[in-house]
Amino acid sequence: MHARLPPAFLTIPLAHRGYHDQGQRRPENSLSAFRAAIAAGYGIELDIQLAADGEAVVFHDDTLNRMTTGAGPVLARGAAELRRIRLRHSDEDHIPGLEETLSLVAGRIPLLIEIKDRLDSMTPTSGRLEAATARALAAYQGPVAVMSFNPHCVAEMARIAPDIPRGLTTEDYNPLFCAPLSAATCAHLRAIPDYHRTGASFISHKATDLARPRVAELKAKGAAILCWTIRSPQAEAKARAIADNITFEGYAPESAPPKPITAQHRP
Repeated sequence: MHARLPPAFLTIPLAHRGYHDQGQRRPENSLSAFRAAIAAGYGIELDIQLAADGEAVVFHDDTLNRMTTGAGPVLARGAAELRRIRLRHSDEDHIPGLEETLSLVAGRIPLLIEIKDRLDSMTPTSGRLEAATARALAAYQGPVAVMSFNPHCVAEMARIAPDIPRGLTTEDYNPLFCAPLSAATCAHLRAIPDYHRTGASFISHKATDLARPRVAELKAKGAAILCWTIRSPQAEAKARAIADNITFEGYAPESAPPKPITAQHRP
């Protein structure tokens, strides 16, 4: 079953990890960055990690060191403890939980959730993060979709929550930059072989690799094409020649985004 990507994802630019700005003390994946995106009328792309107690928290890195006043693996701490850890370069932010973030967004703009799980090996998932995601989204009203680099995560979401639109995060998988993935694994993933078996309806592809023939092939067969990460109007114009929409950071897309939309049921 292919749950289709809601139309809002094709018309409203998506702020990468929220509309973050370190100079304005709005860290990535923070509530302040999400509030700024909502106020500007942009959609939000964010990352989720698994806490020790099985809850989903909004955070990109495997470890706390870069972005917070804490240290060590995210997975070593429970969600309540993680929520007490402050984000750097912020006056009021903590690591938010997924459910807390959903309450803030409340269906007003499209929300693209990237599942971070076992990406160093691309091996089968434990299913715990996917289960937490499905629980949090079960009653959510508004345009939402999930994606992951790891096709096992997307396949698990298809199994447990088939009505939630899902896609694959994809790229050129250059082995020089994808360690510890093997060259063979990179070659396999580069061909995007898991699109159909995961019931995906879109990909979010690396912007500098959009000219790859496989991207055009998927688009011709009905896949929505998103891309990451756009950092200038010039890069946006080039990407939009192929992609249906962009994930951006560091600037405001030239096209004025629509006003926040009214929450609605998922199809």
